[in-house]
Amino acid sequence: MYAALDIGGTKIAGALVDERGTVVHRAELPTPARESAHRMARTVDAVIDALAAAPAWGTVRGLGIASAGPVDTASGSVSPVNIPAWRAFPLVESVRAHPMVFAGIAPVLLGDAVAMTAAEHWLGAARGVDNALCMVVSTGVGGGYVLGGRLHPGPSGNAGHIGHISVDLDGAPCVCGARGCVEGYASGTAIARYAVQAGWAPQPGSEPTAAAVAASARAGDERALAAYDRSARALAAAIAGSATLLEIEVAVIGGGVAQAGETLFTPLRRHLRTYAVLDFVSGLEVRPAALARDAGLVGAAAAARQRLREAGEGVTGTVFAAGNNRFGYRAPHRPVHR
Repeated sequence: MYAALDIGGTKIAGALVDERGTVVHRAELPTPARESAHRMARTVDAVIDALAAAPAWGTVRGLGIASAGPVDTASGSVSPVNIPAWRAFPLVESVRAHPMVFAGIAPVLLGDAVAMTAAEHWLGAARGVDNALCMVVSTGVGGGYVLGGRLHPGPSGNAGHIGHISVDLDGAPCVCGARGCVEGYASGTAIARYAVQAGWAPQPGSEPTAAAVAASARAGDERALAAYDRSARALAAAIAGSATLLEIEVAVIGGGVAQAGETLFTPLRRHLRTYAVLDFVSGLEVRPAALARDAGLVGAAAAARQRLREAGEGVTGTVFAAGNNRFGYRAPHRPVHR
């Protein structure tokens, strides 16, 4: 069994995931994103408490953490844009210090989009693919790479941050400080903003969201269709650039915007043909993600599983009898940020 945490701006989820990638136990709490670092850490602790109450906790052999980023996997710290209190927060140390985390288990940290990539490569649309780009297109745009059949998070864990590749040299300033970033064209927020600026409006009583724009696009609204076409073109340019650099075979697209289905994928494939023109990338395939709600958790578990396999060692569930320190629990200590 593998323990997994998925920390985002809206929720902190946890799960126990078995060797087949099945979520066998789940816990979730709202993220106190605007509260203190101490409150955030305590909420993570509470999710771990809920997981540790399950009988299967006694067989946990590894623990993975997917977090909104930026992350720094070398130091084990996170600075999520949407969690202001956490700046260079030592998340790995904090989780390891939980008294119910077994001694000898070193938590594996990865960004949320990299976690989605790990999940899709293990069980989803990138399974069996040696070289793939997996993207999350939602409120923001993130991604991760599989290269040579292995997850490639990069030295700091941020490789594949495709939302901040520039696709327009004279484009609008991005929150990251650059100009013309993919995220400013392709995210759900960007789709809704562009449609509204073009004169589109949601149904009375509804919010102007990318999902609402997609519904109008399916009904034939030209302004809504144009917003998705613009998003698809930006994604196509970024995907083709990645494929040209790294010989990507498959691009997997997930996240809320991908739920628009062919409203997004049809123009995306069309635009991709105009950008991915060299022989070695002309056969690039675009696939919708196969995993949805629990992709971050499954990906975190996949990373813990891979770490254990690489180490060539593990701990058996019988060693750790729940609730008794003499069976291998780490003596608790409290990191500074708690």
